[in-house]
Amino acid sequence: MTVNLLGTFLRFHSWAYRQSDGWVGHHMIGVSTLLLGTTGRHTGARRTNAVVYAKDGATYVLVASNGGADRPPAWLLNLRTQPLVEIQVARAKMTARAAIVERGDLEYARLWRLVNDHNHQRFDGYQTRTERPLPLVVLAPG
Repeated sequence: MTVNLLGTFLRFHSWAYRQSDGWVGHHMIGVSTLLLGTTGRHTGARRTNAVVYAKDGATYVLVASNGGADRPPAWLLNLRTQPLVEIQVARAKMTARAAIVERGDLEYARLWRLVNDHNHQRFDGYQTRTERPLPLVVLAPG
């Protein structure tokens, strides 16, 4: 997919997820996605993104891949400033606290395998596109 077409699809995916209150969007792209609501670090405005996740017990694991771009996704920068987020998983809405897991952290390898396997090894491909180590984000509801 070209970058413009991909961006348009991702915006549509997020819009459909929100507008249907989770009836559409959770498995729209063939893997589980959630809506991640962060607070803009400069504006304080609410930002919502659909993000692929894997479940690890009671937590949700995300990869801040930005499709393998050299810059991280804005939502990662936002949650570094404010780790309290809102998430929607299918129709369930909740607050969660985000913890960033960097390469070299004790749980990184296990969590990477979990979320990468869940996403058909796509994150391995994204990692080859950039020298930036792709951090993981663990969302703990509550």
